[in-house]
Amino acid sequence: MTDIWTYIDGDWHEKAMPLMAADSNAAWLGNTVFDGARYFEGVMPDLDRHCRRVIRSAEVMQMLPRMDGAEVEGLVREKIGKINTDDALYIRPMFWIEEGLGPIVPESTRFCIVLQRMAMPEKGTGFSACLSKFRKPSPETAPTAAKATCLYPQATLAWGEAKKRGFDNAVMLDANGAVAEFTMQNLFLVKDGVVSTPQANGMLLNGITRQRAILLLEQLGHKVVERRIGVEELLEADEIISTGNHARIFPCVKYEDNEMGMGPVYEKLREAYWHFSATC
Repeated sequence: MTDIWTYIDGDWHEKAMPLMAADSNAAWLGNTVFDGARYFEGVMPDLDRHCRRVIRSAEVMQMLPRMDGAEVEGLVREKIGKINTDDALYIRPMFWIEEGLGPIVPESTRFCIVLQRMAMPEKGTGFSACLSKFRKPSPETAPTAAKATCLYPQATLAWGEAKKRGFDNAVMLDANGAVAEFTMQNLFLVKDGVVSTPQANGMLLNGITRQRAILLLEQLGHKVVERRIGVEELLEADEIISTGNHARIFPCVKYEDNEMGMGPVYEKLREAYWHFSATC
């Protein structure tokens, strides 16, 4: 049984396929974009939005995608329908550049989709996090308007640092010293019943699951305040919740020495998200 499927050059392959040559621009200069969606319990929430975003990311990076989001979505849905599995999958469409030294050659843009078996974290679990010394870049210093692969080594440095300290993940600040997000997940903070999340200021990914969570929280009757969050507020939070592609809605049960466990806002949001997903 295969655990990975690759679509490249017009065909699906039931294995991990080599994508780049030794002289590919993307392999040594990092001109690659991707997106991440999920298949679980027979649904693919917001798949259309993820597929449209990978196209926008490619265009931000001056690539030349030769398909639109609907075509990407169609390829994914058709293949997963044929796989017919109950296992959770991670869905990753990608574009990258083959040619160019300095300025890229947009016409050399290539495309693939990777489907990979990847279990969802179990309900009833959570994660710990600490503050990282590594920060998220500003739009003046990195292509933050795209979901570009070159943004992620900074996050993996922060994550690795947290692991060495005995934590599962890390909180990263933005270039101005305010809370941005976890390494690869957006962050929500609950204090005295008020839900806050860092304002999308170009130094954090305005995630699709983040946007969906805001809508669901408002439908649940919570006012969500998008604002500057100071790092000291995390130590006094009643709840901290992450949103992202891997786990969708997942609780941070400990930040530094602040042990919070799973709170009622998380429980309601997760239930609402799973209910929404069932309609997709």
